[in-house]
Amino acid sequence: MTKELYEIGEIPELGFVPKKMHAQLIRPERFGEPTKAFQSEVIEVPELGPKDVLVYVMAAGINYNNVWAALGIPVNVIAARNKAGEPEEFHIGGSDASGIVWKVGSEVTNVKVGDEVVVHCGQWSPKEEAENPHQDPMFLPSFRIWGYETNWGSFSQFTKVQDHQCLPKPKHLSWEEAACYMLVGATAYRMLHRWGEHKIKKGDVVLIWGGAGGLGSMAIQIAKAAGAIPVAVVGNDDKIDYCKKLGAVGVINRKNFDHWGMLPHWKDEEAYGTWLKGARAFGKAIWEALGERKSPRVVFEHPGETTVPTSAFVCDTGGMVVICAGTTGYNATIDLRYHWMRQKRFQGSHFANDHEAKGFNDLVLDNKVDPCLSKTWTFNQTGEAHQLMRENKHPHGNMAILVNAKKSGLKSLAESR
Repeated sequence: MTKELYEIGEIPELGFVPKKMHAQLIRPERFGEPTKAFQSEVIEVPELGPKDVLVYVMAAGINYNNVWAALGIPVNVIAARNKAGEPEEFHIGGSDASGIVWKVGSEVTNVKVGDEVVVHCGQWSPKEEAENPHQDPMFLPSFRIWGYETNWGSFSQFTKVQDHQCLPKPKHLSWEEAACYMLVGATAYRMLHRWGEHKIKKGDVVLIWGGAGGLGSMAIQIAKAAGAIPVAVVGNDDKIDYCKKLGAVGVINRKNFDHWGMLPHWKDEEAYGTWLKGARAFGKAIWEALGERKSPRVVFEHPGETTVPTSAFVCDTGGMVVICAGTTGYNATIDLRYHWMRQKRFQGSHFANDHEAKGFNDLVLDNKVDPCLSKTWTFNQTGEAHQLMRENKHPHGNMAILVNAKKSGLKSLAESR
């Protein structure tokens, strides 16, 4: 029987698209704490363009970008899209998903109805990509993060994505495991594999900040798979064993040091000397974790303001600090004397292109990377899950939300009916 609206977990006949769907919506009048901002509503299922795919969402991943969307800062994503001519007065977040291809646009050839997929969050104009065939799509003016900068994310029964975003779901993973890894994993993959001569290789020491977090847990495994030597940094001793199980050869607790923060001015000899002593002690801790006097060729950064001065200092001569965020602040400082004299590189990085997303997904398909799912929530707990992340009380690794999957552990459409 076909209906206009199906309840969460009530699976229609394959390929039948109802007129309406349940979705977790953010509206401008609700901006604020995630538990208030996210509310379940019924809206119309979006129409597809020629290169679009409608995915029936089984599970969705949780990322900090939709904490920002809920708060309405640093960007009001709804107002930004309205200014660009998009009419919807709401935001459906969610930048990670696993699910089933339910309908395809007229020009889609890479997937078909019934395919079980994971979705990466990079979107851009197909026309712009065709006009710039030798350009990395990440550098196109039209690049956006799906489910944050764009609408129709994964916190809904159906999500609208571009065809190139769809990749094969690993059959050995549950829907929730498959939903939680792509944003952080592909981001980490680009950071470690994109940047020319600093693409990681066998024997490279890689210092990884936040080793027990979503990004860090992926970075440790990516480095290990490439034959590199990961050293993790954590904030508590109870995360040490977790990082070692993922492949870190050593783990450093940053709370054993107190020199963090912006770099003191070099003219303030006392303050700078205190910082330098702390930075050198941290560098020595890296050598001790390795068991040899070897500095990191690549430093995997995302805290930013608090840690960049030390990251730039401990990075090896000719090495690279690669950064994708600034979770402790955005005003990063470095001592340029060590930077230019030792010919180091400071590289920004942001998500990933199709090739890099596939490269990471292939590692998961080959069982070389575990998604590190730590907690699974229900659809109605979407706001609660983001609130926990906002308060930095979420567990290590990654989290997911069951959308149409009726329970944890299901791995296919056949199992889910």
